Amino acid sequence: MGHWTTLDTPHGRIAAWQADPAGVPRGALVVVQEIFGVNAHIRSVAEGFALEGYAVLAPAYFDVVEPGVELGYDADGVERGRALRTAVGLDRANDITRAAADALAASHHRVGTVGYCWGGTVALLAALRLGLPSASYYGARNLPFLDEPPRAPVMFHFGDQDDSIPPDMVQAHRDKLPQMEVFTYPAGHGFNCDLRADYEPSSARLARERTLDFFARNLA
Repeated sequence: MGHWTTLDTPHGRIAAWQADPAGVPRGALVVVQEIFGVNAHIRSVAEGFALEGYAVLAPAYFDVVEPGVELGYDADGVERGRALRTAVGLDRANDITRAAADALAASHHRVGTVGYCWGGTVALLAALRLGLPSASYYGARNLPFLDEPPRAPVMFHFGDQDDSIPPDMVQAHRDKLPQMEVFTYPAGHGFNCDLRADYEPSSARLARERTLDFFARNLA
């Protein structure tokens, strides 16, 4: 179903995984990667949303500093992914999200974003700064941006056993953005990813159901 394509951005041309639905799209989504690149897991996530009727692009954000990165979920992958995340930066990431959303918007009426881990914060910024309805999964770097006025709705998903996002950080989302939906699950960080040790299938399934309902409401 999916295939590699290219995406023009303000920071040069990058790769993106494109997945299209079988029929007329019900909307479009930018899928924002974890720190491990557009690997097999992110490609499968993109294709899963295409099966639900969405046209999807998953940009390879790290291409602006190092093309073709696909990392594993081991200590070496985490270390390298963190370095690449820092090298790209959130401002460039926001530009890439905008470019992907603009490419999708040329053919589809409404575009949203869904992001995981580092991508969860990139997705939050898409709602705050780009006006794109967004689902943010366990974004550990959200806190500095919660005082920005949102331009679109955003839904948050967190694991209540996530050491990188303690309960007070989750509560800050409820306090600062009370109009937004914030959900917690009996899981750790990365609970949506079936390649991680913290994968929790029941939580992943419920979060996905809520995310699909969110986009059905906000991209109609």
